[in-house]
Amino acid sequence: MLSDSTVASESLERLEAVDEIGRCVDRLEALLPQREDTEVLLDFLEDDLREGFEAAAEVQAHFRQVLETLDSPNLSPAALVEAGEDFRILNRLEYLHVTVTQLRKRLSMAAGKLRGSPFER
Repeated sequence: MLSDSTVASESLERLEAVDEIGRCVDRLEALLPQREDTEVLLDFLEDDLREGFEAAAEVQAHFRQVLETLDSPNLSPAALVEAGEDFRILNRLEYLHVTVTQLRKRLSMAAGKLRGSPFER
């Protein structure tokens, strides 16, 4: 089981990532043309980033739990099988794949808008 300090540290890291996401999306917004389709794109981009970080954190927590199982003084065959049977993590990995694919598409769209903006570099 994860210690309270580990959980608190991971929660703080997530909060810092959330703040960083908002800051970075706001920076991109300032560089893109102010249009309704840009706002929609940025909303989806921000959602993809937040959901991707959340899914990645869940996958990381799963690997930590596997390590804790392996480190347990009461390691048993049943514990090993149970540690490997977390099908929810397989679903989160599939979801993460979809999110990364969507993120790639949205970043390409933002690049196209940025290229045509007066801020082109």
